Amino acid sequence: MPIDAAKALAAAPRCGEIAWEPGDVQLYHLGIGAGVPATDPDELRYTLESRLRVLPSFATVAGGGPPGVISGLSMPGIDVDLAQVLHGGQSLTLHRPVPPRGTATAVDRIAAVHDKGSAAVLVLRTEVADTDGPLWTSEAEIFVRGEGGWGGDRGPSSRPAPPTGEPDRTALRPTREDQALLYRLTGDHNPLHADPEFARLAGFDRPILHGLCTYGCTLKAVVDTLLGGDVTRVRSYTTRFAGVVYPGETLRIRMWRREGSVRVAVGAVERDDAPVLADTVVDVVEHS
Repeated sequence: MPIDAAKALAAAPRCGEIAWEPGDVQLYHLGIGAGVPATDPDELRYTLESRLRVLPSFATVAGGGPPGVISGLSMPGIDVDLAQVLHGGQSLTLHRPVPPRGTATAVDRIAAVHDKGSAAVLVLRTEVADTDGPLWTSEAEIFVRGEGGWGGDRGPSSRPAPPTGEPDRTALRPTREDQALLYRLTGDHNPLHADPEFARLAGFDRPILHGLCTYGCTLKAVVDTLLGGDVTRVRSYTTRFAGVVYPGETLRIRMWRREGSVRVAVGAVERDDAPVLADTVVDVVEHS
């Protein structure tokens, strides 16, 4: 079996140093659609170094190394075909605001391997800390088609109940035709997002947008519309990737405000609001 669950879970954590500068943060922000209009003061806090605030989802690309999906596939006990891999979900917990410049230690390990029958799900946990202590913890769920069925633990099956009633806010966020080409400069060079031939091998008629790009676009919409642009109010952010986005499509981001959290659902406008992100929750710090 290409996935040896026991070996993957028993492997020693992999440690490495990561570093980032304001230019890396600015590139990430541009990659998720910030900077439009270019002179808007609300956008300049994402694009101008003298006002720079870091959207917490930058943590998923900080350091410029392989993102969670690619990194997880190089762990001991895992040898799979990249064309059969999808990013199934992502969670991020912030212990402190992410600074515009930093050096930190990242510790990666496979935290779980689930047998879903027709597929396997790997959970890659990354813990990042600097000299002042923990910065963030992230988990990437890596869905590998055709690698289940060995009789392992299926993992959790419960999902949060969908939000009810009319959303408190709805935002439309267009993506650019070249959005994936720009976003991949942050470190995710998976050919699924750029090479039409590889995309067809993976079952898509053309390259798709990175799930983490949609993840960042969505968090920016929540911060800008419901949190007054205050990035420090985000405590955690969890989503399930329910479908794909093709570059050039428009995201419809629906938001329901709850005490201490925001529930979110995202669909692709041009495909009758086909679900893109589901089970999405942003936990926030409420104003006193």
